Formats: sequence, structure tokens, C-alpha cells
Amino acid sequence: MLKKSGRLILGVDPGTALVGWGLVRQQGSRLSMLAHGCIKNPPHMAQSERLLRIYAQMTEIFARHRPDVAAVEQLFFSKNVTTGISVAQARGVILLTARQAGVTLAEYRPDQIKTSVCGYGRADKKQVQLMVKRLLGLKEIVKSDDTADALAAAICHAHSSILDRVQIKR
Repeated sequence: MLKKSGRLILGVDPGTALVGWGLVRQQGSRLSMLAHGCIKNPPHMAQSERLLRIYAQMTEIFARHRPDVAAVEQLFFSKNVTTGISVAQARGVILLTARQAGVTLAEYRPDQIKTSVCGYGRADKKQVQLMVKRLLGLKEIVKSDDTADALAAAICHAHSSILDRVQIKR
């Protein structure tokens, strides 16, 4: 992908069955979506194979789009520790892949992302999808929750960097 002006932010929503990703261009306070997708692993695939597929496809995404920064959602543990451990493994693969590509990492908690995008840290999936559509000026809602969450992570990072620049100028 050819870089035009602006900064490229790749948002990533880690998972083992589904890994959402979304590429956003930030030009000042203006945001636009350039690409998005979801890495889908079959339900009965072994964990080691899932991790290998995530590694290979994330390597390809980083090479193709050459983002300046990757905004990755941090892990939220609820009641299912087993699921949390497997998602943590996938997240580790994603972080490793970003660093191997020489991409700067930024990590955000789910409530930080929701607050940045929706103004409320406990917003539901539908609210996140609607605000991602609005903030990126999309014609339609991004159907995949995982992809919408990844785009929201990228938006969160863009908002954070705008605030950092405003605070520095004061």
C-alpha cells in the first residue's frame, strides 16, 4: 500500500477464532478507514495451528499496509480463564508480529476504547458499531463486531494522540 500524508494506525481486536483488524489514516483530527478485515480460524482447529495462521496473516497485513502504529486491545478476563489464556496467546503472537515488523505498539483496555469512541466505557457492541460508522464517515455499519472493535481501537489511539499534542502545545 502506498503511503499518502497522514499517519496509519492499525487497530487489532485479538482472539483465537476471530481476529479483527482495521486500518485508519489520521490526518490531523480527520480519520478515514482504508482497509479492514477479520482473520477467521475454523472451530475445530488446534490452538497451535490457529496461532500459526494468526502469525502468518498478521505478518502479511503488516507487510502490505505498513502502519505507523498498532493499537491493540488489552485482554479482559471475565469468568472463563481457559478462554482468556488462549486469547492471551493470540495477543502475544500479534504483539510479536507487530514488533518484528518494526511497528510501534499502543495498548488500550476495552473500557478506554469504548469511552474514547462512545463516551461510555460500558457501551454495547451496537453502540460501538454505530459510532465507528459515524466517526469514520462510513456509509454502512461494519458488520463484524471484531472488525468494528479493531477500528474502535485505532480511533481510540488517534484520539489519544490528538489529546497528547494539544497538551504539549499548552
